[in-house]
Amino acid sequence: MYGAPLSHYSRKLMLLGSGELGKEVIIEAQRLGIETIAVDRYKDAPAMHVAHRSYVINMLDGQALRKVIESERPDYIVPEIEAIATDTLIKLEQEGFNIIPTAKATRLTMDREGIRRLAAEQLNLPTAPYRFAESIEELTLAANQVGFPCVIKPIMSSSGKGQSVCKTPDDLESCWNYAMEGGRTNKSKVIVEGFVQFESEITLLTVRSVNGTTFCAPIGHVQQDGDYIESWQPHFMTEQQIKQSEQIALKITNELGGYGLYGVELFLTKDEVLFSEVSPRPHDTGMVTLASQDLSEFALHVRAILGFPIPTVKLLTPAASATLKAITETTDFKIGGIEEALALPNTQIRIFGKPETKVGRRMAVALSSGKSVEEARAIAKEAAKKLVIKDL
Repeated sequence: MYGAPLSHYSRKLMLLGSGELGKEVIIEAQRLGIETIAVDRYKDAPAMHVAHRSYVINMLDGQALRKVIESERPDYIVPEIEAIATDTLIKLEQEGFNIIPTAKATRLTMDREGIRRLAAEQLNLPTAPYRFAESIEELTLAANQVGFPCVIKPIMSSSGKGQSVCKTPDDLESCWNYAMEGGRTNKSKVIVEGFVQFESEITLLTVRSVNGTTFCAPIGHVQQDGDYIESWQPHFMTEQQIKQSEQIALKITNELGGYGLYGVELFLTKDEVLFSEVSPRPHDTGMVTLASQDLSEFALHVRAILGFPIPTVKLLTPAASATLKAITETTDFKIGGIEEALALPNTQIRIFGKPETKVGRRMAVALSSGKSVEEARAIAKEAAKKLVIKDL
């Protein structure tokens, strides 16, 4: 039992990172009577629009992070982005604070080196071949070892920032520079992955709760420049592929522990299922669940965090999402085409309310359902095309 928000007996949830996914988490938490606090590095982030209180800090600054947490003393600390002082979170957890799902999961999954070594070297999960490099010289050696083409990513970034496909040795220097520009910390290190000839890539939303582990129907998605532009649910998979995917997801999430929702990214090749990455929170491709499931990924995450049961997760209808992305950088803009998008059948949209555009930044998403995945994808893409960003 707990009291009303803003009362002496309330339960507090603090969100570290307050983007469009965090906004949905805040809304779901408030539906269950939780007091909410949104924290981000910039003012007027989407989740701040709906939270009871908000703070603007540099979350890579451990002292600033500790100060805001100690002042609020939240019951649940929920990281939503990668760029956080994870060493501080580990210390705070040791002092008794509740980091969701765990400080270990937050630290490992925000570092591509940590999570890849855990998956491949400790848990023996199948992955693409990989190496790490801390200089252009090491990158050259690593790329020659895994072969061309290869994929180069900063060990810490989000939404595909700094990720590129290196096709020839002549591209190595430009790929290195791009990775350094796109990384979210000062770490000059990249992961070099062998290029996987996959047939499709999926997200398997995996929920750890008092009921045990529950899997949502697989979500297919298309990425461009390392960031998702379209997703759909369910993605067709054979029974064997589903079994392999769930086994991989179970192993990695059991190791990371805690309660909450994980987004496990997998490659489906002709012969096997490969582990790619995992996020210990709702996944951007999972926004489709706002239109497809009885409980969205955000509702599932909050229920699991709070320790409430999740008896079942039901897929109600095939559905798809398609994004609206900015092509310029400005703080002076309007979004239009909303009426035209909503005129399409079985369609809803989310305008995130971000205060400025950046090249490639997601500003809105269209969500559509249909009798089939193909129909839902067609409607969602048409709806997203009707949305426009106009610089003023």
